[in-house]
Amino acid sequence: MPKKHWLVKSEANCFPIGALAKCKNQTTHWDGVRNYQARNYMRDEMKLGDKVIFYHSNGEQPCAAGICEVVKEGYPDFTALDPEEMHYDPKSKEDSPTWIMVDIKLVKKFKREVTLAEIKENGKLQKMKLVQKANRLSVMPVTKEEFDEIVRLGNLSK
Repeated sequence: MPKKHWLVKSEANCFPIGALAKCKNQTTHWDGVRNYQARNYMRDEMKLGDKVIFYHSNGEQPCAAGICEVVKEGYPDFTALDPEEMHYDPKSKEDSPTWIMVDIKLVKKFKREVTLAEIKENGKLQKMKLVQKANRLSVMPVTKEEFDEIVRLGNLSK
């Protein structure tokens, strides 16, 4: 079965790619997703070995910062069950969890960040969900061609 490609967003001031690089084994659980469509992608479609673009959102300059890989498929987001957690959801239950997370591992930080402006200007990326109006999902599919183009841009010399 062919691998899929994804983009996950994290606010640069909350959890930048550098924080992922400092995690044990450069791996973390991707928690706190509270959108049903994004949850469905993680629960139903993200599979072991899928490639992921790590994207900094809501920063001074939104950008793609590196490549990750899915290393654990969807499982209950335990932060939804803990009242002490920022992403607590009182409606989510242990026996019937509402929210899902996956584990991702850093593969490589880009030599240079690929800005949203560059992505919007690139003819090969015009149909990307990221640049479509009203698409604010924190987890979204990308085509292999879109993934490859962002990786190509990210690996150009600074």
